[in-house]
Amino acid sequence: MLSFAVQKTDLDGRARRGTLTTAHGAIETPAFMPVGSLGAVKGIDPDDLQAMGYGLILNNAYHLYLRPGHEVVAELGGLHAFTAWPGAILTDSGGFQVFSLAKLRTVTDDGVTFQSHIDGSLHHITPERATEIQEALGADIIMTFDECVALPSSREKVLEALFRTSRWARRCQDARRRSDQVLFGIVQGGHDADLRVQAARDIVAMGFDGYAVGGLSVGEEKATMYRMLDVTVPELPAGSPRYLMGVGMPEDLVEGAARGIDLFDCVVPSRHGRTGWLFTSFGRVLIKNARYAREEGPIDPDCSCPVCARYSRAYLHHLFLVKEMLGARLNTIHNLYYYAALMQRMRAAIEGGSFAAFRREFHAKRAGQSQATQEERLHIYGEDGTVAGADRGPASAVSVEERL
Repeated sequence: MLSFAVQKTDLDGRARRGTLTTAHGAIETPAFMPVGSLGAVKGIDPDDLQAMGYGLILNNAYHLYLRPGHEVVAELGGLHAFTAWPGAILTDSGGFQVFSLAKLRTVTDDGVTFQSHIDGSLHHITPERATEIQEALGADIIMTFDECVALPSSREKVLEALFRTSRWARRCQDARRRSDQVLFGIVQGGHDADLRVQAARDIVAMGFDGYAVGGLSVGEEKATMYRMLDVTVPELPAGSPRYLMGVGMPEDLVEGAARGIDLFDCVVPSRHGRTGWLFTSFGRVLIKNARYAREEGPIDPDCSCPVCARYSRAYLHHLFLVKEMLGARLNTIHNLYYYAALMQRMRAAIEGGSFAAFRREFHAKRAGQSQATQEERLHIYGEDGTVAGADRGPASAVSVEERL
């Protein structure tokens, strides 16, 4: 029920343009997945997402297990019928949410016992149970249940979680009952390069339909994240889709694609839209700032989204200040359009053999923004003005909260 084909690789052989075909449509990669943890991208309906060009979204098994319950979703025809989303769906197994949201938890080789972050009720999730929940939800792509450790942690703790994640991955494989879904394995390993390589080799040896890199963008410097991608991605099969979980900011998408990642997801465009942080071709606009109170122009003159075509910065500023729900919706629409357009430009650049130039131009425009400091610029550029390597990522990172 899934196939993946790479049509073109960039001149350096890492960035790649492909097509991921699912039972609910084909997705052109590199692709970004909007996040609808509870079954909906906040404030956005399926028609909006389709108009933006999205064909794949993420729902979260942990949240849907707690509310309304995976049995309820199954009784109502599965996620596609329940949410009226006609495209493809990927469900995160909930491993990250268990370890980041649960009030209390106990981890054993069998699974995780935890208290709900909603009402304190007690639950026990095993790899088999996580697979059962995702099969009931009916997503096109489901994920193995993994242990995501808090970082920094000792090497011993990271290694223990690595082994447990590998054992749980095998149990998820053995627990599968549906043939119309595909299962992705997750690579953990913290910030240790050799453990990342070991984890990747262990997971690849099991033969999954696709591979995800987990446990990144949880507060580490971007340089660390990029370095872990540099050692991990080469270990993943070239013929399988590669998914970087919970990432991220626009620069992370560009740098991830430069390292051979095909799929991304993050709440950043929707969460930041609700908090007045708007993405543009030249950096960011914080629409709540007083400087926009009388500005007649659009968020981004180079943006073709319906928000920029119709509304002024001044109006969006007003909506934000009075907490009008339309403001949050319009901001989110703009941000999601920006992300969709960014991915489209990356695909076109890879196809045209100009991804390196695109990458340089992308960073140059953002570095030129007034908020950018010289220090941030040096993180992006080498001494000769070219985009630096993995050890020069911008210093800030997406917080744990922004992934939920």
